[in-house]
Amino acid sequence: MAARKRFLTGDTGEHDGQLPACKQVRAGGKRHVAALVLARGGSKGIPLKNIKMLAGVPLIGWVLRAAVDSDMFDSVWVSTDHDQIEKVAKSWGAKVHRRSPEVSRDSSTSLETIQEFVRLNPEVDVVCNIQATAPCLHPFHVKKALEMITLHGFDSVFSVVRRHQFRWQEVKEGCGEHTKPLNLDPGSRPRRQDWDGELCENGSFYFTTRDLILNKGLLQGGKVAYFEMLPEYSVDIDVDIDWPVAEQRVLRYGYFGRTTPEVVRLMFCKVSGCLTDGMISLSKAGEEMVSMNTRDNTGIRMLQREEVEVVLLTSKEEPMATSLVDKLAKRTGCEVVQVGEEPLNDLKSLVEQRSLAWKDVAYMGNDKPDVRCLNLAGLSAVPGDAPVGAVNAAKYTCHCNGGKGAIREFAEYILLQKEKAKSQMKQDRI
Repeated sequence: MAARKRFLTGDTGEHDGQLPACKQVRAGGKRHVAALVLARGGSKGIPLKNIKMLAGVPLIGWVLRAAVDSDMFDSVWVSTDHDQIEKVAKSWGAKVHRRSPEVSRDSSTSLETIQEFVRLNPEVDVVCNIQATAPCLHPFHVKKALEMITLHGFDSVFSVVRRHQFRWQEVKEGCGEHTKPLNLDPGSRPRRQDWDGELCENGSFYFTTRDLILNKGLLQGGKVAYFEMLPEYSVDIDVDIDWPVAEQRVLRYGYFGRTTPEVVRLMFCKVSGCLTDGMISLSKAGEEMVSMNTRDNTGIRMLQREEVEVVLLTSKEEPMATSLVDKLAKRTGCEVVQVGEEPLNDLKSLVEQRSLAWKDVAYMGNDKPDVRCLNLAGLSAVPGDAPVGAVNAAKYTCHCNGGKGAIREFAEYILLQKEKAKSQMKQDRI
């Protein structure tokens, strides 16, 4: 099972068979359900954490994509006080609530911020506060949790994860006390498989009715239920050390969109700025020289072994010496093609000759002329030092710079998507 549901029953507020105000539907027959992501600009642990790139996507983009694609929300919002976060939020399909300075302080609570949002949006009946730091959220998580409110009449639903950890009481240094177990008997320690463990909030999301938020000042109350997420989907990011762990987890368990992960059969890669750092040196004899990173060459070989054809692209605007092109082709085992100011015009015929569609193509570029190809390709990437225009068009932004391992990084991403596609096809057959 993907998740488990359990109920914690409290005061329902129902009398004489009548639903309380928080559960009554509007004249149209449906309550307005809004997703709300809180994304303040002043993160102390990691500056501008909410829009920092995680596996090629802004952190906040992972949860916004899941929320939008769930088709369960009447509106999807980001509450922020920062211009750049607002820009990123809108690019991922969210509306923006510009929070006031009163709820943008370090001491401001999530409840205060959500209360402000609800007061200013009177049409909203149910709020799902989704944490920006939960990048492995999938549409089916919020769909099943929301049904617990819309179909089963709960007032609040929140996400939990099952932990198998033995807890001991903290003892302050010098107090003279001894620690003691909090959730086990040391004389009869259970095996993991014999112990159900404990449920802990994982902070991924909190569904709450308008009535609880405004009239009772609660995010969890009334008739309460929890939604259990499997551990692989439970990821939280607070400090820098969490980032690489989260990145590996999201590449394997994150939600990449509605479509099946693309299986690439052809990759176009710019030489200058991607395979190399963009510099051309001249020897005393006047010969042109470029440098390649062995990691990038290994990345190309990895793709070729998986039957992905790699074609290197040079520019007609800044042509490379024929001898250098020949050496590149021999070194990498790739065809080298010269393209003009608009690479797409030269590459359309190459894609058609191979009887492929652009969804079967990966493209790695690094500047404005590459934007159309980056948008069109099934998978696309830019090095970490690419300009903003190219970054915005690419589906993946590498940590590595051009000529310093970016191609190897993108190659691993392509092959990971291929594995995800194989796994999904197996699940579909089952």
